[in-house]
Amino acid sequence: MVGTSISGVTMISVPGNVTNQAFYYMPMVLGFVVGYAIIALVLLPLYYRMNLTSIYTYLESRFGFYTYKAGASFFVLSRVLGAAVRIYLVVFVLHGFLPHGTVPFWVVAFVFMLLIFLYTLKGGVKTIIWTDMLQTTFMILAVIVAVIVIAQQMGWNFGEMVSAVTASNYSSWFDMNWDNNTHFVKQFVSGIFVTIVMTGLDQEMMQKNLSCKTLKDSQKNIFTTSITIVIVNLLFLTLGAVLALYVQKHGGMAAMGIPAVDKIFPTIAENYLGLVCGVIFLIGLVSASYPSAGGALTSLTTSFCVDFIGFNRRTDLSDEKKLKIRYTTHAVYTFIFFLLILLFYVINNKAVIDLVYQLAAYTYGPLLGFFFFGILTKYQVRDRWMPIVAVASPLFCLVLDWVAKSIFHFGFGFTLLIFNGLFTFVAMWLLRKASPSPSQGGERNLN
Repeated sequence: MVGTSISGVTMISVPGNVTNQAFYYMPMVLGFVVGYAIIALVLLPLYYRMNLTSIYTYLESRFGFYTYKAGASFFVLSRVLGAAVRIYLVVFVLHGFLPHGTVPFWVVAFVFMLLIFLYTLKGGVKTIIWTDMLQTTFMILAVIVAVIVIAQQMGWNFGEMVSAVTASNYSSWFDMNWDNNTHFVKQFVSGIFVTIVMTGLDQEMMQKNLSCKTLKDSQKNIFTTSITIVIVNLLFLTLGAVLALYVQKHGGMAAMGIPAVDKIFPTIAENYLGLVCGVIFLIGLVSASYPSAGGALTSLTTSFCVDFIGFNRRTDLSDEKKLKIRYTTHAVYTFIFFLLILLFYVINNKAVIDLVYQLAAYTYGPLLGFFFFGILTKYQVRDRWMPIVAVASPLFCLVLDWVAKSIFHFGFGFTLLIFNGLFTFVAMWLLRKASPSPSQGGERNLN
């Protein structure tokens, strides 16, 4: 769970962003804890009660065919874009470690995706869970080793390192400027909803939770994950502060040849911390990327086979035919990731972690509205209109965000996700049928 939540993006971008944003990420991390609690107490009981393989089949039970397909489609869009961004960053860093001009970027991307394809093709969810655990351990060890080596080069013991970080400008948790995207209230509230949609409404993350035998075990998994996520992110931010002080001591990013904040950790690990630490960094980075990338491929394949092909309801497909479809789907998604990685390589111009969450704000918003309208109300809706609602809400948010920035100089930040879900919820309310459904929100109600 931690490995899939973190990925290579966190390992690179979270420490790098400390240079510009201090510890302003931590209020969002604290919001994650509240989001995990809502998942454990609201969503998991629903999923276990309905015995779901794909969590989006709930939408068909609750509202109908078109809402179901719209929800599943937005998951596919969200997961493909989000996972591709994460994988791109890792491939970009790995390419930077190779001697300049020796291997084209597309070759590194192709080999990386081929290995992930082979790694996930036959293993299934259980294999991925066990290997993810080992890989996440290597990732965290790599961060710890980096902190220790940098502290030694700076002449600090542990206490002196903590004192240096806390005395610096980089350790501030709370941005008090309301106009900034990183204002602490925006960050905290966004963290709640980002967790609900990117974990609770995400097939990849829920596939791991639903592998637990009982609801109680799954809830225990969620609560322990929430605590661990706080500790691990605090470790990454501490690394970021130490890196920022290290860069400051060596004359700044320009003097050290660091082009962007996403390159701070990779550049220092490669050129300043010695061969051993550089190798450990690479091992940690690859270990961080495989849980996220492998889980994305597996969950996308599952969602397509169940939600679009109908594996769980079709009797005309033999086991051999299903296996062939699954392998083909797996290969197609791998190739799509490869193409998107090349696209991101061309257009990259901002901190990648911001891009990941910005994509989530637009693509997960309709899922947030769909699920919570189903849970919080008893109404049925005009099912055929829901795909239009799912497209219109993100477009409306895009216009709203542009107007707020252009005219009022106000940034919604990740709270745009909340408005996206709210617009979807309101549209469903306006398109509800005359009388409430007799079902109790999450109960099966087939039309």
